[in-house]
Amino acid sequence: MSQDGIRSSLRSRILHLQPREFDVLALDIFRYQARFNPLYSEYVQHLGINPETVGKLTQIPFLPIQFFKSHEIRTGDVPAAEVIFQSSGTTGQVASRHFLYDAGLYKDLSLSIFEKHYGPLNQYHILALLPSYLERSNSSLVYMMQHFISCSDSPFSGFYLHNAEEMLETVKRLVLAPDGRKILLLGVTFALLDLAESNRDLRFMGNAKNVIIMDTGGMKGRREELLREEVHDILCDAFGVQEIHSEYGMTELLSQGYSQGGGLFRPGTSMRVLLREVNDPFSISDHNVGKSKTGGINVIDLGNLDTCSFIETQDLGRFGKEDHTFYVMGRFDNSDIRGCNLMVL
Repeated sequence: MSQDGIRSSLRSRILHLQPREFDVLALDIFRYQARFNPLYSEYVQHLGINPETVGKLTQIPFLPIQFFKSHEIRTGDVPAAEVIFQSSGTTGQVASRHFLYDAGLYKDLSLSIFEKHYGPLNQYHILALLPSYLERSNSSLVYMMQHFISCSDSPFSGFYLHNAEEMLETVKRLVLAPDGRKILLLGVTFALLDLAESNRDLRFMGNAKNVIIMDTGGMKGRREELLREEVHDILCDAFGVQEIHSEYGMTELLSQGYSQGGGLFRPGTSMRVLLREVNDPFSISDHNVGKSKTGGINVIDLGNLDTCSFIETQDLGRFGKEDHTFYVMGRFDNSDIRGCNLMVL
């Protein structure tokens, strides 16, 4: 079969993936990328690995995420990128770039992942408080939220740059005159904290049963870094809610994980988190190794079909008690602070 034929088949399998099929599809994508991705192929060869002998997920080599800072990661003979996502970073840091060759796949996957966690988007009003991201034209988070806002088909859905007062008036209006939809207030961490400390009355949201507060992470140098638990305690108290929801995603990934409280993330169908030993990146586990066991997070993202689906991140995590769930515990000391999520020890 030609490269185009293999890709077409894999793309269809990703979009129709059943959980029990994940391992087989991941291995097929590994062999596809080890053959048609020049950089990843060289990396695999350098490690002395024969792709045909790899029979389980823990044997797959994971590409260090830093390569997204120095290379255009590309698998196969793909057309020109439709979009180039770029990480925010801070002054002096080299930004990661993720070339999006198949916007349709990304939109379909991100929509499917959200709806499997939260239900149909057309049952939501989406209010996105993303000031720093809106100031850039190449944010993957803004791109995804533009798609979600469009799919919600709500006249109240939209972005808010610095107009928090207008956003709160919109929330109050929707709370006082409920129309059967839920209200998703999604914000970057520093903006939610600014709102929480603004002396505005926010606790009316906790009395409404249809309001979800979701933290996308990120201080972006605007505030002192805090533990996720500290941030969520502040936000819960300010908004009068029991739980703060969270999204786990990054520039280098096209799939997301979501937490509906307590910091426990559930990955999307096209995503799987494995853990590697902190001092041995090639010792990898894909099952619960104990509540206290912390390791480096490796992500399998089948959505990265045209780049690389096997990413060694600089996040630290541990497994949850339920299969494939995970917590994010922090960052490796020598890694850049990522702008997309709050990941601090």
